[in-house]
Amino acid sequence: MPNASIKNEKMYEDLRREGNSKEKAARIANAAAARGKSSVGRKGGKSGSYDDWTVGDLKQKAKELGLSGYSHLTKGKLIDKLRNH
Repeated sequence: MPNASIKNEKMYEDLRREGNSKEKAARIANAAAARGKSSVGRKGGKSGSYDDWTVGDLKQKAKELGLSGYSHLTKGKLIDKLRNH
């Protein structure tokens, strides 16, 4: 079923099949529709890897994203939760 808020349905579905979250897939698909695929491909990648973040910073990011159930997680599991929310 088409979603009016998704501007590039095919790209969105491809990204979801690759395992991206709904939020991330929609953000990428809509940006590609607005600015062009090559422009979106060049953008990003400026923040460091989650592996370089402290546990406190990771928990703060989880809080900002509105995630729950992260306080007891190990660093590795917390990173997985952030990447796959």
